[in-house]
Amino acid sequence: MNIGMYQSAASLSALERWQDAVTQNITSSQVSGYKKRTVNFSAAINGELQTDPKSRIGDGSGQMMYFPKVAYGISFQNGETQPTRRELDVALQGEGFFEVQLEDGRRAYTRAGELRLRADRTLVTSQDTKILSDAGDPIQLLPGGGTIVINSDGRVLQGTTPVGKLSVVKFATNAQLMPLSAGAFINTGAPPEQVERPEVLQGYLEASNITPLREMVDLVNIARAYEANQKLIQSRDQSLGKTLEVLG
Repeated sequence: MNIGMYQSAASLSALERWQDAVTQNITSSQVSGYKKRTVNFSAAINGELQTDPKSRIGDGSGQMMYFPKVAYGISFQNGETQPTRRELDVALQGEGFFEVQLEDGRRAYTRAGELRLRADRTLVTSQDTKILSDAGDPIQLLPGGGTIVINSDGRVLQGTTPVGKLSVVKFATNAQLMPLSAGAFINTGAPPEQVERPEVLQGYLEASNITPLREMVDLVNIARAYEANQKLIQSRDQSLGKTLEVLG
């Protein structure tokens, strides 16, 4: 059995998965609040190769076979806060996520604060999901209610009239968040809790935490590693072919 060929083939598969993550990062680098997808590699034991016919598996005399193992992750590092001077743009400083309601009624969580108004004056995100108040209800603005002010603690006012307070929540661990599209997440673990003192900036947006140049460098490294493994497979295949010719 040509173990090296199988190892190189497994490496090609792992590199393809890394490339998928990098491509997604580049595509989403301009999405407000988007969090970088990461890929971590490790070596996993997948069997034992016995070179001595008298030996037995597990007696320590064989050669352990290692194959690459890929694990996906998410970097929750905050992106750069950028001014927009738009009254319905909000960004979070420090920890926490805005709480939104999806069309199917589920709760989701995002740091993308590019808000809009529906025709019925309901406050929604750029993905048309309702942004929720700390009471768990959608926030609806008043017709002709005046200038919109969003305080640093998340309270929303029209003129001097309070209309709600943005729900800003945190989790015991962000690892319990499962990504959706456009920088939103679904909670798969313990319920979140309200951030006692959120830091909300009106007229700002949080950019993605992706550095496109870094991702482009990764694409180059992936291409080089892919080519190297292809050459290894071709070389081992040619060697195997010659061996079979000699043996007849």
